[in-house]
Amino acid sequence: MAALIEIERLTKRFGSFTAVDDVSFAVDRGEVLGFLGPNGAGKSTTMRMIAGFMPPTAGTARICGADVVDRPVEAKRHLGYLPEGAPTYPEMTVAGFLRFVARIRGYRGGEAADRVAQAMRLTQLEGVRLQPIETLSKGFKRRVGLAQALLHDPPALVLDEPTDGLDPNQKHEVRALIRRMAPEKAIIISTHILEEVDAVCTRAVIIAGGRVVVDAPPRQLARDGRSLDEVFRELTLGAPPAPAPEAMEAA
Repeated sequence: MAALIEIERLTKRFGSFTAVDDVSFAVDRGEVLGFLGPNGAGKSTTMRMIAGFMPPTAGTARICGADVVDRPVEAKRHLGYLPEGAPTYPEMTVAGFLRFVARIRGYRGGEAADRVAQAMRLTQLEGVRLQPIETLSKGFKRRVGLAQALLHDPPALVLDEPTDGLDPNQKHEVRALIRRMAPEKAIIISTHILEEVDAVCTRAVIIAGGRVVVDAPPRQLARDGRSLDEVFRELTLGAPPAPAPEAMEAA
């Protein structure tokens, strides 16, 4: 049986710069994969290609067997995506925005209301449901982004820095939620927080210079007595630097 998320030789070039270079891996149901790398390593670019928001230069990804290039609408139906920054409509209330997402997803009436209520319950947003999103703290805005990714109960999740901006208690709540969902889903968490990998991930893929440098369970990486932090530094410090911002803009 095919994995729920399959990444096959994904490559992304911006002019002469290769941001993601021939990346391949798969994520089965029940796996939580921590996707790690230093700033500029290609993590967010890879996530955007998996989610179908950026076309690859070469290679592809499949969500529940649907190719993100050839069958993008079907692929996105099976995917919940929390992008970096989690863009929303800031003037909308939390409940209004999630009702809008439910309509976009094709839900109506009682089913839409149930989906919105469940998403707010999972992300503990009931207390701010009538507040405009622009008035929320960074942590609550992040939780709104997570709620929209979970609203249609997708079998595959791609979460880019899901606990960014959250306080320690909120981080604990989100990690507990991920652990509860994990048996029924394939989940990729792009993060630079190594403690998050220890807390919730069953596998760690480390990318540096746009290429995968390791794919292994976190406990295996640290089995010789080294910390995950030490392993990460050893694998990534020799990676080529990210391009200058002006180079990316020109590309």
